[in-house]
Amino acid sequence: MLRGTVQRYAWGSREALPRIMGEPPTGEPQAELWLGAHHRGPSSLLRDGEDLSLDGVIAADPVGELGAETVRSFGDELPFLLKILAVDQPLSLQAHPTRRQAQAGFDAQDELGIPVDADQRSYRDRNHKPELICALEPFTAFCGFRPPSTAAELLDSLKVSDLAPVIVLLREDRADKALRWLLERPPSAGAEIAHRVVESCSQPGPFLAERQWAVRIGQQHPGDIGVAIALMLNLVELSPGQALFLEAGNLHVYLHGVAVEIMANSDNVLRGGLTPKHVDVPALLEVVDCRAYEVPVTIPDSPNFTFRPPVPDFALTRIEVADSVRCHSRGPEIVLCASGQVSAAGCEIAGGGAVWLPAGTGEYAISGTGLVFRAQTNHRE
Repeated sequence: MLRGTVQRYAWGSREALPRIMGEPPTGEPQAELWLGAHHRGPSSLLRDGEDLSLDGVIAADPVGELGAETVRSFGDELPFLLKILAVDQPLSLQAHPTRRQAQAGFDAQDELGIPVDADQRSYRDRNHKPELICALEPFTAFCGFRPPSTAAELLDSLKVSDLAPVIVLLREDRADKALRWLLERPPSAGAEIAHRVVESCSQPGPFLAERQWAVRIGQQHPGDIGVAIALMLNLVELSPGQALFLEAGNLHVYLHGVAVEIMANSDNVLRGGLTPKHVDVPALLEVVDCRAYEVPVTIPDSPNFTFRPPVPDFALTRIEVADSVRCHSRGPEIVLCASGQVSAAGCEIAGGGAVWLPAGTGEYAISGTGLVFRAQTNHRE
């Protein structure tokens, strides 16, 4: 049995995770349930009557727990982190680095003597952080830059004169310069633009859904220029079961909903606004990809469907269990029950419950009734 770690970030829902886990609400926001071996929130593993830390178990026997192939590819750490996200308020405007960028950024901040756990630290490890979201309930996000002409049309419809330079740059297909212009506004000028954008979005006009989200963002983060930047991104609405993969450099803002998320085992977040946390504009501008982004929403075509993103760190299988499903494990796995009640490899788990399967588990069964996710490395079978 594996017990996850709950992260109580301010943007989290007060009722979604308790509802999934069958527990009474605490009255505090509960944003994320972490299942994995990340040092900032390792899961607890019940094995042979002992309550152990998963990262400690892996460190004691990396090959036995992860398998030789995984250790050769990723070293002595579990390469993925599985989460349940419960988003009640918009998150920060953010992007994640490539592995090369993360290594360089981490080493540079080490040389400056910035402690890894310091609030002003942008790079907390040397790993990249691609991520995949699979909706449990309707899930909404701004992510990836929309075509510059469409972004210009949206911003022009607001009739905010201070945005004229941005609109010109977008019409010249220079989203990168438009983003830089907004991020580098002096605080007072940026706040004035943000207030005018939110005021305009509260009025009737085209792009209704985007306007409504801008008003909500503005209420949470008054005077933050990130509200204008968010409108340059695609608005994506996932239905339950649909998934979205975000690669390095994708600028995004998760807005609302509940989802299972899997990512590389990293906590590198480069923020550009919409947060009280550390904002590192130069670092964000170094990694962000401003090319127009066609949002690749994946829709499962069967009750047992594997999402395979173009990275080796992780794959995610979504299974609607109605009776019994036979599975084969090649490497380390985490099996999560998102709803219902099932038996996985002989362990009974319900909503929010999980099982750790070390390398060498081989064939096992999942039986019962519920929605289950298998987190694995992305080895082709």
